[in-house]
Amino acid sequence: MDNLTFRNSILLVEGLKVTHQSSYPVFIVLFLAYIFAMVSNITLIFLISTEKNLHDPMHFLFCNLPVNDILGTTVIIPRLLQDMLRETSERYISYVECVIQAYFVHVYSAACHYVLMIMAFDRYVAICNPLRYTTIMTNKMVVKLSASAWGLTVLMVTIMFALTVRLSHCRSTIENPFCDNPSLFKLSCENVSINNVFGLVYTVIIACVTVVSIFITYVKIATLCIRNKNKALNSKAIKTCSTHLTVYLIMFVSGAVFIFLHRVPEYSESRKLGSIMFHIVPPGLNPLVYGLQTKEIRHKIFKVWCR
Repeated sequence: MDNLTFRNSILLVEGLKVTHQSSYPVFIVLFLAYIFAMVSNITLIFLISTEKNLHDPMHFLFCNLPVNDILGTTVIIPRLLQDMLRETSERYISYVECVIQAYFVHVYSAACHYVLMIMAFDRYVAICNPLRYTTIMTNKMVVKLSASAWGLTVLMVTIMFALTVRLSHCRSTIENPFCDNPSLFKLSCENVSINNVFGLVYTVIIACVTVVSIFITYVKIATLCIRNKNKALNSKAIKTCSTHLTVYLIMFVSGAVFIFLHRVPEYSESRKLGSIMFHIVPPGLNPLVYGLQTKEIRHKIFKVWCR
């Protein structure tokens, strides 16, 4: 197969295996979950951008999270809903579209980690160095942290896909509800050891770096809280940190289940469901956990509802 044919080839997306009777209930559930995630995340961004008393480093850094959640849901759910209304044999996608979708699927996955890392750094500075917070967390620093998170994400995902698109392929079925990097390089009959190793090593490294950095951050915050006798400060620290930690655990558990099932062939259907949940659960729960647990945002939401 020559290179031109390879680039313009049409792929068949396996999609979700649901019966005809259950396809409509599943469609409705996914559609409502998508609408809820979009509305709640867009609302948070709107509130933070329009309310002047929310114009601080913590909330600006937090904006990276709903932006990423919108990306994560939009990149797969509309296409998935469209495929559910088609016959299994008609769920076609071009190779180029598949690569684009897979690319942003991994941008979302990686950005989840980096965004939560910079948010943890902000909380560390605010709690452990409150007197220096305004001098450290300037607008310039916020921009640098955000740019670093997204820049590193784009760089690493681009390298990952450069290793994948170089491959020819001898298969045309995406064994997943949507396109991702493993599904793409599994189309090839060439040696994909490099792709497997790079993907696995990169996943392990980013997970370990995130876990270790957030763990160290919270150990330092916890140590300060134990030594500090200020109950009001400790209560605020515990509340903000527990919110951030809850968001991280939701993302980490959802991603870990998906990654584990991707490497256990006998649980292929569970893997498909897990991969979809990774793009539905965190974007849907993050606004509830972070938005409603943050006093300033919660008051603004209630004020809008009561008008």
